[in-house]
Amino acid sequence: MELPGEVVAWFADPANWTGTNGVPNRLVEHLRLSGISMLVAALIALPIGLAIGHTGRGGFLAVIVANLGRAVPSYALLLVFLPIFGLGDAAAFPALVLLAIPPILVNAYTGLREVDRDLVEAGRGMGMTELQLLLQVELRAAAPVIIAGLRIAAVAVVATATLAALVAGGGLGRYIADGFGLRREDRLVAGALLVALLALIVERGFTFLERRTLLPGDPRRPSAADLAPAPRADIG
Repeated sequence: MELPGEVVAWFADPANWTGTNGVPNRLVEHLRLSGISMLVAALIALPIGLAIGHTGRGGFLAVIVANLGRAVPSYALLLVFLPIFGLGDAAAFPALVLLAIPPILVNAYTGLREVDRDLVEAGRGMGMTELQLLLQVELRAAAPVIIAGLRIAAVAVVATATLAALVAGGGLGRYIADGFGLRREDRLVAGALLVALLALIVERGFTFLERRTLLPGDPRRPSAADLAPAPRADIG
């Protein structure tokens, strides 16, 4: 049987959809690891990015973090944490957090710095406090850029979480690792397709949210006509 047919047969096999090694369980493991990693990264990176973006001081930190994020491979981070945390998701978790921090921090900083200074000064002229300026003016205007950073980080984390399988972790990467180990190309390709589909769903979800947060008048904001369902053609 050709590989495409073998992959289809793998997906059609009920045994691959039940038990601890079934797709639903592996999907939950993958989402749990990715979601917790994103949550922790956002709790670390967003406050720092918003603080330096609002004050304009410490911008060099964003540059350093961005450069480090590009320079250090995720696999290398995984090997660094493996002796510390041992086998399993525990070794992959800090590597994924460090992978997600740079785009979140840099976009939070960049988004706030790109806010029209006239808006900020107008807010100050109205007697707004610095916190009110941040929450009601800057954060609202910078929301699309911040969400774009979250989108980039989330897609990278979902794709890279497959590496957890290399250190005996769970998730959809188990199919890829086991496919290599058992020389089962159908399982390997099926795992890769599942990860790619999940990453695509995450990317589209954040893109939709990003577009919905654009301020009125922004040319990137979809119009009512763009969001309306396409008319159905009459049949018969």
